[in-house]
Amino acid sequence: MIENDVAQMLERIHNDGIKFLRLQFSDIEGIPKNIAIPVNQAEKALTDGIGFDGSSITGFASIEASDMLLKPDPRTYTILPWRPEEARVARFICDVHLPDGRPFEGDPRYILKKTLSKAAELGFSFNTGPELEFFLFRMTEDGKPTTAYQDEGGYFDLAPTDLAEDVRRDIILALTDMGFDIEASHHEVAQSQHEIDFKYSDALTTADNVVTFKFATKSIALQNGLHATFMPKPVYGINGSGMHINASLFKDGKNAFYDPDGPLQLSDTARMFIAGVLKHIRGIVRVSNPIVNSYKRLVPGYEAPVYIGWSASNRSALIRVPAPRGSSTRVELRCPDPSCNPYLTFAVILAAGLDGIKNGLAAPGSTDKNIFAMTPEDLAAEGIDMLPGDLHTANQYMLSDHIICETLGSHVVAGLDAIARSEWDAFRTAVHPWEVEQYLSRY
Repeated sequence: MIENDVAQMLERIHNDGIKFLRLQFSDIEGIPKNIAIPVNQAEKALTDGIGFDGSSITGFASIEASDMLLKPDPRTYTILPWRPEEARVARFICDVHLPDGRPFEGDPRYILKKTLSKAAELGFSFNTGPELEFFLFRMTEDGKPTTAYQDEGGYFDLAPTDLAEDVRRDIILALTDMGFDIEASHHEVAQSQHEIDFKYSDALTTADNVVTFKFATKSIALQNGLHATFMPKPVYGINGSGMHINASLFKDGKNAFYDPDGPLQLSDTARMFIAGVLKHIRGIVRVSNPIVNSYKRLVPGYEAPVYIGWSASNRSALIRVPAPRGSSTRVELRCPDPSCNPYLTFAVILAAGLDGIKNGLAAPGSTDKNIFAMTPEDLAAEGIDMLPGDLHTANQYMLSDHIICETLGSHVVAGLDAIARSEWDAFRTAVHPWEVEQYLSRY
């Protein structure tokens, strides 16, 4: 930051009565981390950065080369409204740098910035708008989370005032205070499941907002004695939580996906973008659906998309083109879930779409039938394949996709590979309750 900008930021912090600053960043799994500093360290943070041990962060650095710096992004400054007024706390999201000032190649925020720069070289800006679903569960008396429902509501249900409604209201008020433009909120399909939608923005701002949204939601829920979880499938037999991602490219201030004279009023750019995402979707899924539990949601029968295809408005398709056109023309990728790292997820979606555009890929025909109702024979006749069915398979697709690997960089690919191998080994060698129930008395 230049000297005048630092002075203005320090004055703002002083006028807001801030006592502590949280310097926040994300590891490669998308888990938010932070260092809290007293306000008298604000100038140092804004000029030189604050050092930390990168070897303690998943996928960051080895112990022999662990020194790193956090450099706050002034645009992300916001007061945490749920913290006490007498000791006000504000937050910066930070970029991670090496001691010599270079950006750290394993910083997810840096990876998204690099990919956005590649889009800008082609004249494009990339906007995203996610739809995050989450559960509010009860907690035990000693503060441990459970999967006990807080309410028995269903999709769009109204109910007498209860804790769930109050918590959702408090979350929205807190997010609004933090600068979010909330568009809608409602009860989701499953018991104790909710959705709050906020306005789309450029992909970097949106990724920052996703991290903030999850952090704020968990904090407000905890203050109300509930546990908010973004785990994709916490309960068997009911719908899981998704994070549908609406995406669009703009060029010269206009929506590059819109062509009033094109089929379905979609431009060639939109169709090539769709083709690119479909081509790379199996590798993308490792990033957008990053844990073993993600694939318990991606199964037929629970509205989550498992079949590789696209359509206009058809909600059974993996990629849907919602009805609005003009500046609102967009594609909606329906497989991601809210456990993903939004920086990495947006980066690989954009890279795949750009690959489709640069190589003039042709999208397959739109699938306008209910894919969920198709038989295996119908799917084969239509040429519709399925997404990977587990983390191990998705990880292999990621490793074999040079566009995805190039976008993420060797450091992050190695980290994600190690995480997937470790998690899959732990899962496949564990003895699950289902196995005990099924086999113990029989054999």
